[in-house]
Amino acid sequence: MDHAQRRAHIIDALVRVAAAEGLHAVTMRAVAAEAGMSLNLVQYYFETKAHLLHAALDRLEQQSHQRWSARLAGLPRPVTAHAFIEAFLAEALPTDEASRTFHLVWTSYAVLAMTDPELAAQPFVEGPDRLERQLTAVLEQAQQEGTLDQQRDAAAEAVHLLSLSHGLGTSVLVGQRSADAAMGILRAHLDQLFQPPACPLPSPDTAAGRAE
Repeated sequence: MDHAQRRAHIIDALVRVAAAEGLHAVTMRAVAAEAGMSLNLVQYYFETKAHLLHAALDRLEQQSHQRWSARLAGLPRPVTAHAFIEAFLAEALPTDEASRTFHLVWTSYAVLAMTDPELAAQPFVEGPDRLERQLTAVLEQAQQEGTLDQQRDAAAEAVHLLSLSHGLGTSVLVGQRSADAAMGILRAHLDQLFQPPACPLPSPDTAAGRAE
């Protein structure tokens, strides 16, 4: 097993502990036991728990992106902005073990970071920031292609989409609603977002001129 494989093995052990017992229960010793390694070896690859947790978030994000790419690969070409974003939203919801684990670990990390300065010091919001920029670029492209109203603020709509998916993802995670119900809400929002702009009503003067 080379260095990269050992790092991945340790991270996967952390994810299993976090999924089973919660992120608050994760310790370097617990991860070492789950990985079947010595504590010293785990600490050789990850000096602190914060570094290990951040590495786990990075790995989960990469895996989520791979699943998103697989969804996109199965779509008809050319992929529309509507379909591109719907594929992202479908991946963002905790609909299976992999996506549920990602959502659970990220949410737990964010909560712990509020009271743990070492965790807060890790740049864990880089992933959401990248997604926000990516969605903004897709929406701006849709505006250029004429499939999204030019009057909409693409950056604000990207924030809205991410906030909506995060909130609905949490509601699925805690059992408030089913994944199908959450996806239905997201699809309805997308349909509304990509509605063609309404034609303006003629002014009274224009209407009068036509009548003459």
